[in-house]
Amino acid sequence: MAIKILQEIKDMLPPNAKISSILFEGANIVLYTKNRDFFLDGGNTVKEIVGSIKKRVELRPDPSLCDDLENAEEKIRKIIPSDAGKIELNFDIPRSVVVIEAEKPGLAIGKSGELLKEIKKQTFFVPLVQRIPAIDSKIVENIRRVLYESSDERKKFLHTVGERIYGTRKKDRPTKWVRLTFLGASRQVGRSCFLLQTEESNVLLDCGINVAATGEDAHPFFNAPEFKIEDLDAVIISHSHLDHVGLLPLLFKYGYKGPVYMTAPTRDVSALLLLDLISVGQKDAKDALFSSTDIKKMVKHVVTLGYDEVTDVTPDVRLTFYNAGHILGSAMCHLHIGEGLHNLLYTGDMNYELTNLLAPASTKFPRLETVMIETTYGGKDNIQASRKECEDYLIGVINTTIQRGGKVLLPVLGVGRAQEIQVILEKAMREGRIDKVPFFLQGMVGDVTAIHTAYPDFFNNRIKQAVFHKGENPFLSDIFKQVGSRKEMMQVVEDTGPCIIMATSGMMTGGASVDYFKHLANDSRNSMVLTCYQGPGSLGKRLQDGEKEIMFQEGNKQIPVKVGMDIHSIHGFTGHSDRKQLVNFISKLNPKPKKLIAIHGEQSRSLDFASSIHKMFRMETTVPKALESIRLR
Repeated sequence: MAIKILQEIKDMLPPNAKISSILFEGANIVLYTKNRDFFLDGGNTVKEIVGSIKKRVELRPDPSLCDDLENAEEKIRKIIPSDAGKIELNFDIPRSVVVIEAEKPGLAIGKSGELLKEIKKQTFFVPLVQRIPAIDSKIVENIRRVLYESSDERKKFLHTVGERIYGTRKKDRPTKWVRLTFLGASRQVGRSCFLLQTEESNVLLDCGINVAATGEDAHPFFNAPEFKIEDLDAVIISHSHLDHVGLLPLLFKYGYKGPVYMTAPTRDVSALLLLDLISVGQKDAKDALFSSTDIKKMVKHVVTLGYDEVTDVTPDVRLTFYNAGHILGSAMCHLHIGEGLHNLLYTGDMNYELTNLLAPASTKFPRLETVMIETTYGGKDNIQASRKECEDYLIGVINTTIQRGGKVLLPVLGVGRAQEIQVILEKAMREGRIDKVPFFLQGMVGDVTAIHTAYPDFFNNRIKQAVFHKGENPFLSDIFKQVGSRKEMMQVVEDTGPCIIMATSGMMTGGASVDYFKHLANDSRNSMVLTCYQGPGSLGKRLQDGEKEIMFQEGNKQIPVKVGMDIHSIHGFTGHSDRKQLVNFISKLNPKPKKLIAIHGEQSRSLDFASSIHKMFRMETTVPKALESIRLR
């Protein structure tokens, strides 16, 4: 079939097209031409081809037509106005593409894309524009460099992916059945991992770790008979939290060579969190499950998609990402299986609420028969305070602590919760609702915040308006100070007066938040505010439950730390929907699904939610156990 579709395209091209090659880029098809006029004026022909085959087709010049790099760079810098700010150019010669990184991408694109058209006309490179992070980000810089350096390798890889998508089917018949096997996050929170199978395809949805567990209890059930890494066609990642992506590099370590689909912010943040996971393990003298080399392999195999962008991932599975409202770049995964045989929505972690940073989760889809939904806060008693109430409570704790000369410790997940609280507190200080005190960021918080500044398009409309039209980026406030070393950390603890400290990890399973806690816990002037889900067995959960003495292992000794500081918990800043929001989300789904699968929740919460949905909507519901398989069709 791959040969057939390429031949079909060739037959639709005019004789003067001078096509040197037709290649796949994943599910996309790229035509390379040696005819300058056809490259500049062949748009209508390409539109006709797209209309006929219903696939995305792109026209590029053969690399032999492209200007030499020195001339091309000189022309591009003359075309782009200085108002666009700092400009960095990266030439992907095998693909005839120039990636233009700009501080102000809109000014580099020009009205109606006029500057990009001029660049194509003068240099015969196809320009792609990306945003330079407003805060320097080493991880974004390194990822982009890896992709530029491996452009030839990537070109071959993406062609191989396309050959699989459009190639000869494994089973020479229409898809007749669809099933899901639950390798993790079944009647528990953590290690999200689900295997979607048809006669034709094996697709993995998420590949996470349980950060609050140890040993095999932390990993998905990769030893399930259904899971064979050599048969895996594609991996889809909903978002960058470790309980959804934490073991993805392990697949590459064990030989996986296929594509991984995620949004661009998810790729960047995932790489950062995974590198940090290795670092934390080394500090705790734990053997690393994978290396930075495996993370680099992962990055090279990522295919990024935006929201509402449709792509085939196997011959009988089509994927579309929709906004999940959970964290930057988080996506609900809509899977169109077997040319309409079945349509599944996997929500990943989702939030059906307008937050200070993100828009609420999407509810409208082309078709929908089954929804697989997280139930982290799905129990009947899981009703959260409003975000306004939570903001007022947090500001009250901070003011009280500052007035008595104390420090406020905010253990956070590096991505999501941290950035929303930054936005809240930056605004509160600007408006005078909190005294302007130093606000220290440690761990990955600063690095993840830098990544946020590269992708403001993923924010809600209010923040986008502030960034794009008013030049007001809350993350650039001078109140935020990054702590980069142990020495600086001790200065914060010992020499600084009242202040706010935001540090990872959110469950206090390791990282800077635990180090700060050891130094601050005994002082009754200080406060700690827990704002995220605390997994069973985590230090955060023990403190939440009222433990007043914590033993820490240091070398061969057990060191006690007495808890004198105030411990507060605020649940309303969560990136998850509470019970009411989950029910509201189900009621608003369009079209209405026939079946609901409850996952990613403690057993009692998942069971209670599924039972309630069945009674409310007369919908078939199920709460699968680990290793269970369910036939969807």
